[in-house]
Amino acid sequence: MTAVRLGSGGPWEGIVGYSRVVAVGDQAWVSGCTAATVEGTVAHPGDAGGQTRVALETVARALTDAGLSLGDVVRTRMYVTDISRWEEVGRAHGEVFGEIRPATSMVQVAALIDPAMLVEIEADAVRGAGA
Repeated sequence: MTAVRLGSGGPWEGIVGYSRVVAVGDQAWVSGCTAATVEGTVAHPGDAGGQTRVALETVARALTDAGLSLGDVVRTRMYVTDISRWEEVGRAHGEVFGEIRPATSMVQVAALIDPAMLVEIEADAVRGAGA
């Protein structure tokens, strides 16, 4: 099987050497998504819930580009810079995945690539998992 590697045009993809999403057969892996905009700024500064929603929109676009959907997500990983704000992040995640209920984890990290970023989210999906 051949891997399909899709980028989003983000500024770090070429520097770091990664794809936004890699799909092989019925599976896809979405790289960490943040609230970074195409202009290179961070949306919703200081708002962990708002940043989570933007990151999840990026996850959804990447999956759509790879021929999958949010309903196919079987696992997410959330990296947060302040675990005391877990409810803001968790509520935004629940707005999207409340019915899907993938396996997940939320982990505090020291920092993300831009100090304004509060949340980064990865997702793994299997086509048909939501059927």
